Amino acid sequence: MILTLKRQSIVSFVAYFVVAVVLLISIGATSTAGVFFCSSTRKIPVYRVAQSDEDKVIALTFDAAWGADKTQGILDIMQKYDAKGTFFLVGFWIDKFEDETKAIADAGFDIGNHSKNHLNMPKLSEDAIRDEISYVNDKVFELTGIKPTYFRAPYGDYDNKLMTVLEDMGMTGVQWSIDSLDWKGLSAKQIYDRVVPKAKSGDIVLFHNNSDNILEALPIVLAGLKDAGFKFVKLSELVLTENYSIDANGVQHAAA
Repeated sequence: MILTLKRQSIVSFVAYFVVAVVLLISIGATSTAGVFFCSSTRKIPVYRVAQSDEDKVIALTFDAAWGADKTQGILDIMQKYDAKGTFFLVGFWIDKFEDETKAIADAGFDIGNHSKNHLNMPKLSEDAIRDEISYVNDKVFELTGIKPTYFRAPYGDYDNKLMTVLEDMGMTGVQWSIDSLDWKGLSAKQIYDRVVPKAKSGDIVLFHNNSDNILEALPIVLAGLKDAGFKFVKLSELVLTENYSIDANGVQHAAA
């Protein structure tokens, strides 16, 4: 009985000792990251770009998937305020609205890629992800002569597989730092309150091109931001393409 207890104690001690050693090794290997077992290797899209307060730049972006009757109105309002922005287009939207796609490019806006079918990208294979992205790139280039370099994942869902495909295709994943939630049917004032008081230099703002109150909200948002000293830029004027890092919060920083 005593022998059995001793053997159990020895086995337990050895097991605890091995676990402790593994933990210590892991901590030592990853102490700079502050994570046990392994440092984080998660690849993160750009949520915003670090900018000085003096620069006062902000990027307005519009996802287009479900309609187009307000698109020209957005372009007209933006022109009135001498503002440019970026549209992220879904492939089946482009197929239905080729003239609107051309109008966006002709107005001097950036066109980003929002996938062909607005699917949850992490659930797809690498080949399927490439097909979704390539379709939009090719279609936009065919219509406008522009090849998108920015990709926004439907539903904001990213994983390392998607990010690696984007890297291989020479593209940048772009999220947002301010969500207007315009797609929820918010009033113009509610949209304003979600955007203008929170705005910081380097922010990327998410709108949708056919949300209920976008044409009512956009003028007061633009006026409020302009009164606060902001300049409106396209992603190509904000997002860095080389010599940068992205921190754990998705903030892109220029290399020192």
